[in-house]
Amino acid sequence: MRTKNILSSFIAMAIVAGFVGCNNDNDSSGTGQLVVKMTDAPFPSDLVSEANVTVTKIEARQKGGDSESAFITIMEDEVSANLLDLTNGVTENLADVEIPEGTYDLIRVYVADATVVLSDGTTFDLKVPSGSSSGIKIFVKPGIEVAGGLTAELLLDFDVASSFVAKGSTSSPSGITGFNFKPVIKASNQSFAGRLVGAVTTEVEGETETEIVAVGGATVSIYAADTLNTTALTAEDGTYTVLGLQAGLYDVTVEAGGFAATTSDGVEIVAANATTQDFVLNQE
Repeated sequence: MRTKNILSSFIAMAIVAGFVGCNNDNDSSGTGQLVVKMTDAPFPSDLVSEANVTVTKIEARQKGGDSESAFITIMEDEVSANLLDLTNGVTENLADVEIPEGTYDLIRVYVADATVVLSDGTTFDLKVPSGSSSGIKIFVKPGIEVAGGLTAELLLDFDVASSFVAKGSTSSPSGITGFNFKPVIKASNQSFAGRLVGAVTTEVEGETETEIVAVGGATVSIYAADTLNTTALTAEDGTYTVLGLQAGLYDVTVEAGGFAATTSDGVEIVAANATTQDFVLNQE
């Protein structure tokens, strides 16, 4: 039987690079546009109500460059966000700048502060290991290409559960004594990735007919070759969105309290497209 960590959650920073300055003849000005956004998949609100980070700078490295001169600053403004507000495909714009054409294979994210607020109001200020000085390095494979007339998108998945490691007992907020902040981020080139969307419902017998009722707070787990890739929680209306899935086949399992788990095998994700997969849960 598959198991999962109920604290599994991901922050996604969507970096969109689109070429600008083209005329009708596709002439190039030698620069492209880089738009940086941030989003997050859900984190369990019964334990944690806020997971805040302050990003002060983002840099991108052109492929083949090893020196500091190969890095380009694409954002240098202090931006603070509660990552738990950014769920189910919601993004926050971080930067919109022109950059030279080329392929970029490394992103550096500078994080100055990180805090966690528990559901009982307890706040923990966390020590950032090196993210404020040397930056958190995220390799992009395959690299993201900025080219004339094209748009590329890069998704950075910030694994909250692995990055915010609780100390003490996680059975209740009162048992948590602090957190270690160890940023874990993976990159997904959206040119080769798609997204999964859908709704989770159940059937309820009414007085005269069967009613379709949304199931909010259900856990949607996406597996690749029996390995958990990522998770999401459904919104109050039962809908969910999972970003940054590489093209391929996945098994998707949905679980919710009081319902029997259900799995759809071989769900195909197509690059640069949305795949819709709905689920109907049966009460136990």
